[in-house]
Amino acid sequence: MRRLWTVVVAALLGTLLVPTAARAATIPSYLTMEQRYTSVANGWDTVERYLDSTPGFTQEDYPPDGRGDQDGQRVTFFGGAKEPFSGRFLLYSAPGASTNPNPVPVLLVHGANDNPDRAWANPGESGGFGCGAASCPGTGMMQYLSNAGYRVFAVGFAHKEGDNLMQAQQVGDAIAIIKAKLGVSTVDLVGWSKGEMSARMYVSSVRPSWGRPYAGDVRKLITLGGPNAGYDYPFAHGWAHDLSIWPECGGSINSPAPHTYMTCYGVYAYHPEFSFVPTGGYDCYPGQRQMLARFDQTYGVDQTQQDWYTTYYGGQGYYTKGPGIQAAIDAGSLISRIQQAGVPASVSTYLLAGGSPSVVGIFNEDRGPSDGVVFESSALATAGIATVAGTALVTGANHLELGWYPAVESQVANWLGEGNR
Repeated sequence: MRRLWTVVVAALLGTLLVPTAARAATIPSYLTMEQRYTSVANGWDTVERYLDSTPGFTQEDYPPDGRGDQDGQRVTFFGGAKEPFSGRFLLYSAPGASTNPNPVPVLLVHGANDNPDRAWANPGESGGFGCGAASCPGTGMMQYLSNAGYRVFAVGFAHKEGDNLMQAQQVGDAIAIIKAKLGVSTVDLVGWSKGEMSARMYVSSVRPSWGRPYAGDVRKLITLGGPNAGYDYPFAHGWAHDLSIWPECGGSINSPAPHTYMTCYGVYAYHPEFSFVPTGGYDCYPGQRQMLARFDQTYGVDQTQQDWYTTYYGGQGYYTKGPGIQAAIDAGSLISRIQQAGVPASVSTYLLAGGSPSVVGIFNEDRGPSDGVVFESSALATAGIATVAGTALVTGANHLELGWYPAVESQVANWLGEGNR
């Protein structure tokens, strides 16, 4: 408490007083800053691209039709690469990231098929319905927290649906850089949806064989709509889900499918590149497979969907064929491993769930209380969490609104502020 008070007083006086060890911290030698950008859209101050040279990072598979490629200004930030090497990542800094008064910086970790811009700074960047509502705001969690005095950063991953084991290592990388930049010893993490996976895996030391363990440098972990107990939405609502993916049906969404074969307008098409399970030489969606868990015993399966049984349990249906959810879980779900590893008691953990299954443009999860994608019971699951410091259900927010919905922003700020006052 005395150390925290010293930092707060120092910030108020305009002089950063930190312990000698923290002041001497340097960016680890395996991290190289390749480029720094100061002309950044959506209200960010700067973006830096880093390379983690640790052996083990790979060039992950991307869907061959380009739907998973980087887009917008992120292509520039990744040095013109639309399909970057997964050892590279971006670190975004908000205005006031080095000068705002709150002593513990905040690192935001975005979810699947997303980026720090749309997720945290401009929910309407991708156009109508991209924020989960008919009308999208132009600012989000980044501006809210920055204006409230927090020192805000965000990590951007090379692969939008990438391996959470690699991305968890980069969460640790981003924290190491922030510590060196600011001379602090701890950071607060906010993980949204799939971003909860890599954030929680970092503090739980769930890592690849070549990876580094948790460095003991996270004060708080806040999860927003995180699949803490997993999710099975694509398999439970497979037909409706696949219609938005299969190109022969007019789909173009960057998301994995429970099927490898599907009939669209009389054409029986094969697309191994969209499969949850590595198939036909493709593995484009490892991060989604890692989030899977079965809920059929709790909430059943959506029997209104075509081929519902074979979609969930595997096999040839009337119009589709797929391996089933258990085969996908066996191919690499990490939910049980994460829960067994546990979040350390030193990390105060807060869980927030949305309660509105009202995501515009998709078939919403309706088998039980959900935010349209993730069950409330999963987002609020506490298994493996030693210190549950708070939970909240924001009934008006759906899954895609959790990065900007006013009640969510306020709750996150309140949780971050606990212990700072």
